[in-house]
Order: sequence, then structure tokens, then C-alpha cells
Amino acid sequence: MNLILILGEYNKDAHKLLKKDAMLNGKIVCYDEKHQIYLRVYKPNYKKNYNFYRNNKMPILYYLHGGGFCLGSRTWPNCHNCCLCLCSQLQAFVVAPDYRLAPEHRLPAAIEDGLNAVKWLQLQAKKKDKSNHSPACSKLLEHGVDFEKVFIMGDSSGGNIAHHLAVRFGSRSPELSPIRICGYVLLAPFFGGSIRTKSEAQGPEPVLTLESLDR
Repeated sequence: MNLILILGEYNKDAHKLLKKDAMLNGKIVCYDEKHQIYLRVYKPNYKKNYNFYRNNKMPILYYLHGGGFCLGSRTWPNCHNCCLCLCSQLQAFVVAPDYRLAPEHRLPAAIEDGLNAVKWLQLQAKKKDKSNHSPACSKLLEHGVDFEKVFIMGDSSGGNIAHHLAVRFGSRSPELSPIRICGYVLLAPFFGGSIRTKSEAQGPEPVLTLESLDR
């Protein structure tokens, strides 16, 4: 029996949530050669609706995985299948970057990687403006993508990164032209500080302990 992991829970009927046209075009790209960090892009298969996608541009959605800055990856089944669902249900171009994790890479490394992942998209848009194609991801970006409708979603520590990107880029993200960030979605964002909150002090999770998070 084939099982698909949806948002962390096994569900034998999860495939019913995925439309056939989202079985899907994808590509893995290195967005930071210095640190060898990769992202994966997802795009609905527009072969059956070629004319629609040629005349109607889909939004771009970044998905930043969680894990308390210590765990997690875009390759985890729950993250991958979440992106599949987002791509299918929203008919959106989804970008899922990895970022460096603690304790080997302490903050603000993860936040810097989130910034560089968005800068990668800006670079693709600039190349497309100049030559009408992007050598890094040409077939996926040549039709049907709206660089002026970018949204950033983050879960847990990914929500923290999304928050810092919102503070950095500000309203309408002028420094990212020709792309434009239109909104941010923070899913149970992870925040902490030198003074413990009530929820932190009462009971940490069994994996992400206070000791591991403090490192």
C-alpha cells in the first residue's frame, strides 16, 4: 500500500487531494554555491491547459520548513507533500528552499539563507527580463509565472525566517525589483528569547528540548 505523508500524518487517501495536473513539473536548483544549499521548485503540469497558463500567470509561493532551526529539510516527506498540495490546490509555483541548521550553523545563518533564496528568484526574474529565459530554470519560468505576486510562507522556525524577511524587505519589497512580495503567512511561528515564555518553561517538546534550542 502506497502512503503519502500530509502535514506530518500518514493518510492513505491523501492522493485524492492532489489533482492530476499537479503531478507536476519540478526541478532541484543550487541557490547558494558557496554553502551548497539547494531548493526545489514545483509547478502544475500545464500541458493540458497550455493556453490558460500562457495567458494567465500563477503566483509564486515560498515554503520555509520548520524544525526549531535544528531539524528539518525540504526533502522530508511531510514538507514535500505539503508543497505538492499547495501547488495543486492553489495552482501556484512553489519554491521550497533548505537552509543551514544549528548547532553547526548558528543564527543568523538560517535567516541569511532565507534572504539568499529569495534573491535567487530576483536573479531569475532579471535574467528573464534581459533574455526572455532563465538558464537556471528556463522551462519552468518561461510561461505562466507572475514575479509580481510572490508570497512567503513559513512553518515554526520557517515562520521566524518569514518574519525577518518581512522586516527586512518592508512594504512592496522595493529592493527586490522586478519581483514583489505581496504577503507573508506565518504558521505557528517559532520565537524565543533570553527570558522564557510560559509555554517554553512549562514543557518543551521531546525532540526539540530547551537545551538543543539554546545551542
